[in-house]
Amino acid sequence: MRKFTAGVQLFDDIRERGLIYVDKTDLVYQLTQESKFVFLSRPRRFGKTLLCSTLKCYFEGRKELFIGLAMEKLETEWKKYPVFHFNLSLCKNQYNLQGITKELERQLRPYEEKYGRDLNDETPGARFASLMERAYRQTGLKCVVILDEYDAPLLDVLNQPEKLAEVRQIMQEFYQPLKACEEFEHFVFITGITKFSQLSIFSTLNNITNITMLPQYSAICGITVDEALDVFKPDIQVLAERYKCSYNEMVDKLKAKYDGYNFSMDSPDVFNPFSLTMALKNKMVDSYWFGSGTPTYLFEQMKRFGTNILSLEKNMVLASDFDAPTENMTTALPLLYQSGYLTIKDYDFDTNQYLLGFPNAEVRVGFMQNLLPVIVEDANVMLANNTIADIYKSLKKNDINGMMQYLKSYIASIPYLEHGRHELGNLTTFEAFYETIMYVIFSMMSNYVYTQVKSANGRSDVVMFVGDTAYVFELKINGTAREALDQINSNGYMVPYEAGNRKVVKVGVAFSKEEKNITEWIVE
Repeated sequence: MRKFTAGVQLFDDIRERGLIYVDKTDLVYQLTQESKFVFLSRPRRFGKTLLCSTLKCYFEGRKELFIGLAMEKLETEWKKYPVFHFNLSLCKNQYNLQGITKELERQLRPYEEKYGRDLNDETPGARFASLMERAYRQTGLKCVVILDEYDAPLLDVLNQPEKLAEVRQIMQEFYQPLKACEEFEHFVFITGITKFSQLSIFSTLNNITNITMLPQYSAICGITVDEALDVFKPDIQVLAERYKCSYNEMVDKLKAKYDGYNFSMDSPDVFNPFSLTMALKNKMVDSYWFGSGTPTYLFEQMKRFGTNILSLEKNMVLASDFDAPTENMTTALPLLYQSGYLTIKDYDFDTNQYLLGFPNAEVRVGFMQNLLPVIVEDANVMLANNTIADIYKSLKKNDINGMMQYLKSYIASIPYLEHGRHELGNLTTFEAFYETIMYVIFSMMSNYVYTQVKSANGRSDVVMFVGDTAYVFELKINGTAREALDQINSNGYMVPYEAGNRKVVKVGVAFSKEEKNITEWIVE
């Protein structure tokens, strides 16, 4: 019976229990040889903690755990360094600053039992600094420091500026020895979701190598397509048999659901490792990543910046626009990217710009499900899910009129909005609001949906792709469906999608400000 690593984050546990492990130790070895201070940002549930555990076991000289892996042939010395491994996610949900301090002290205590403590050192940072010096004096080897989820305490209070400043001060004091004790350090590895500026968090530590967007480390966390097909081939075959489809069809299903992450300009497609292994373990293609927790801070920041969700997937942006320090954000884009809701979809070498988009169906659908109540206060998500199911069934039967009737019924359930007042984005007009609702509802079917799509003679309001069919929608507020359809035809909005064997369906839709809903539609 094959045993999966889903939910297991300790390297030694995985190896000792004989769980399936996708070998990343060649990249681990390369990383430790190239740099001394390293920072890596990846979304939650993406293997950062497993990577930290792998580094810990490697630097502790636990050679037996690496038998049969790439590291076995690469490393020849296997020195046993003093390793200090801190999991800062355990500082989350502390009700006061004293709670964070106590958690830091709790994690320091086992190392002090091993290397001793100077009672004159009162703060966590002072105790940490003394520890590294004593460990170096006692062992003759420089220290390895691993900080996992360094930003967890900060994200916990991101929406509370005063408390954020206090937490930053505590964490900065704890991290300060990383620079002050450089003479006692062999390797320092820091992981997190977001990128707080090095100046404000790590004080004078200005020589960190940020590998987050380096192509050679794009796959150091996660599972590439090639790795998945190599390691999990028998498990994918079992899943295909359960779903009564071919092996290749199941590969396509898994890629659409969990693949699509790219972390550099030249990155292979990367699966979400948690979701993929959970699907193979449970023998069920389902949504797992959102089930492991939805960060409220993300939607709070989107509200704070008035994020226009209709523009999330269309803009070419510089790396500085999304790989930016969290406290210097002027938009929610850095959080959306760093948290894994958007990823790199394309890169333009001439302009050095990146196209961002949702990585896969799991993220797109989960994001929209959690976003709907934020856009529309008291939105009925269960009704929305039922509407989506009905719309999907209608589309399968090519019943566009039925689809539109279900959409109209859902819009009728939305609470009254005074003068187009909304929680997110620049939804100051009724047309923008209805456009957004259609975008969210259609996206929750895991379809590719775009708004304000440019063509030679203008912009179509909504374009949705379902299989080999393109649906082109034009909306008219207090106009007629015929006017909307004539605009599609006269401006040629459908022309870009008519190539090949693709079917094009044009839908003119009329909305009424007075009735606050769809009044009519014409399908062609």
